[in-house]
Amino acid sequence: MPQNKTPVAVTMGEPAGIGPDIALMAWVARKDLGLPPFYMRADPGLLAHRAHRLGLTVPIQLGEPEDAYKTFSKSLPVVSGTAPVEDRPGDEIATTGQDVISSIEGCVRDVHEGRAIAVLTNPINKANLYEAGFSYPGHTEYLGALAEKLWAFDKPLRPVMMIAGPDLMVVPVTIHIALKDVPVQLTRDLIVETGRIVARDLRERFGLAEPRIAVCGLNPHAGENGTMGTEDRDIIAPAVEILQQEGIDVSGPLPADTLFHARARQTYDCALGMYHDQVLVPAKTLAFDDGVNVTLGLPFVRTSPDHGTAYGLAGTGKAKPDSFVAALRMATVLGNPGAL
Repeated sequence: MPQNKTPVAVTMGEPAGIGPDIALMAWVARKDLGLPPFYMRADPGLLAHRAHRLGLTVPIQLGEPEDAYKTFSKSLPVVSGTAPVEDRPGDEIATTGQDVISSIEGCVRDVHEGRAIAVLTNPINKANLYEAGFSYPGHTEYLGALAEKLWAFDKPLRPVMMIAGPDLMVVPVTIHIALKDVPVQLTRDLIVETGRIVARDLRERFGLAEPRIAVCGLNPHAGENGTMGTEDRDIIAPAVEILQQEGIDVSGPLPADTLFHARARQTYDCALGMYHDQVLVPAKTLAFDDGVNVTLGLPFVRTSPDHGTAYGLAGTGKAKPDSFVAALRMATVLGNPGAL
């Protein structure tokens, strides 16, 4: 693990979910796991109460991001800034949306100001955020808007979702849309833009000098020359050709049903899928507990556990911090240029 005295900023996430649980459990296991330092932007009272509920001994140290490195070994560093939040695990009607939003924005600002090396976002409940005026489809889009605002970009950013596990990295070109809408929204330009972002971040953040990208076909057997749909022939193949002409090592469109077994995975570094479940199903099958959600295309590093709020597990002690730990390790490594 690279040595850096700038910590990772961790958001509070949905307070009624397992975000507080997994962060507390990870801190308790910090020495055994050799974890890099992190701090949370959250209500310290919520964390103290949840720790007590879980039977965990977690001294909490209020301070600033700069204090985290020296206090992390003995106490959980917390930067306050939210209103007091009642500890009500599993309660989906908690009205804490603005506090969750403030935590996310605060962590991103910390990275912008050089006070944190990366942002690790805990799971959120978007329905609660909408009640507080949240107008974005999810974390990824909001982070893109914050980046445009803080880094003052002239044109909109294109955040790209990656799910990364020990044995497979995948990126869906379209994300949270109905399956029937995928052929409508899938365009050559969208595939080309996504491929460029993936190739660039694999080089610049993941340290792959010549990243190999496998592109899935949309239809069974990648369309079989148009006999089972023309999208593979008319949209995906031309996009692949453009990327190849730009010097990117990309292949496809390839039949998705033969792309994820062990031998096939040795032939590429990242698989580009046409829709959400096409690539997230194999990714989560291979790494359900320790997969990491990484946002590409941003001017800062953002990772997240690859799961939701898990209300049924909140406050029970049954949540597993594995994905949080993997996200923390990845955030630290990706936030250290040249560390790989």
